[in-house]
Amino acid sequence: MSITQPSALPPPEDGPQCELVLIRHAPVIGDGCVYGRRDLGADLADRTALARVAEAVPEPARIVASPALRCVQTARALWPDLPIGTEPDFWEQDLGEWEGRPYAELPDLGPLPLEVLAAHRPPGGESFLDLCARVPRGLAPLSGRVTVLAHAGTIRAVLGLALEVPAAGLRFEIAPLSLTRVSFLSGGAVIHEVNRCV
Repeated sequence: MSITQPSALPPPEDGPQCELVLIRHAPVIGDGCVYGRRDLGADLADRTALARVAEAVPEPARIVASPALRCVQTARALWPDLPIGTEPDFWEQDLGEWEGRPYAELPDLGPLPLEVLAAHRPPGGESFLDLCARVPRGLAPLSGRVTVLAHAGTIRAVLGLALEVPAAGLRFEIAPLSLTRVSFLSGGAVIHEVNRCV
């Protein structure tokens, strides 16, 4: 099995500090099938939950979202008057031939060591390590305080990269509308909080 090695984390040693406030999109309006790259909308009915997130992250200086409908919709619901950029490298993991299949039909991989699970690539799709290899391209141009609206897989990838053990990102639970904060410094990364549900 070939493994794509994640590239080095931004910023470079002489680069500026970057503090990321990572927010997972609101719950998906799903159909009981796998939806990694399927462009399903967000369920924005819980206005109270959205208001709490907006209060926890007041007036972001910069907002960058995955181009997925569910991420852009969540960002616009939180901050309707602020500009929202998109970054294709923040898309969820591509699950290839598993996309659109009922969860009950997915193959049982059995117990796998974490590194093997992270390297497993669904037919025609990406492994988690592939995801960890592309996320840094989206992070590289970011500096200062940036709010990112993304997917559970994307946020897990950032955490695994911050730990310098990409596969370890799979250990984290990332709930819808949860907040995760990570700073990248010239000498490494600091994880401030993970999966805070406000």
